[in-house]
Amino acid sequence: MIQEHSISVQKTAHYYTIGTPSEKVKYFWLVTHGYGQLASQIIHKFEAFDHEEHLIVAPEALSRFYWKRPQVGATWMTKHHRLDEIADYTRYLKGIYTHFIEQLSPEVKIIFFGFSQGSQTQFRWILREQPHFHHFVIWAGMPPDDLEYLPYQAYLSDKKIHYILGDQDEFMNEHSKKWLHQFVKDQGLDFRFQDFEGTHRIDRKVLMEVFEANLK
Repeated sequence: MIQEHSISVQKTAHYYTIGTPSEKVKYFWLVTHGYGQLASQIIHKFEAFDHEEHLIVAPEALSRFYWKRPQVGATWMTKHHRLDEIADYTRYLKGIYTHFIEQLSPEVKIIFFGFSQGSQTQFRWILREQPHFHHFVIWAGMPPDDLEYLPYQAYLSDKKIHYILGDQDEFMNEHSKKWLHQFVKDQGLDFRFQDFEGTHRIDRKVLMEVFEANLK
């Protein structure tokens, strides 16, 4: 009879940074990429930020695959053994977060940034571990619809959640937008919605504008 088993193993993870951890850092960003991306393909969007005041850390998802061959992409999780994958990347992100926070000033402003699938990734580890942070930027992503957010209202009450979406995003139609707004309302989430002219991508100019207007 076939039986399924699991075992925890060590795995080498990769991440990219801009800036150097020090007491001078004013803003710490933890950035998670979208499905099919690599961390190197998202962190360059942050190159315009001051490298002394900002520390940007972009972990790469643990599962890689050929994406539009020969290009390699990564994914944070699939539906296959999804709970194990969520537990794995939660430990991974918590480890990255703790490693850098311990090197920074207690006054540092903490910003979580998730693009597309990376938004769901951030939501899952945030609610599981409840780390300290100030801002969560959801860029062209969706909150996981299998989570309950109402029990976390006290935890999230002093944190700002910003939702950024291109008005021509090819993965969001009117039905999806209507669902999102209703879901956010039903779950007691306080999203600050902002649209920009563009598609399913991170616009560097808009990113800087969002920081200057909302995250400083």
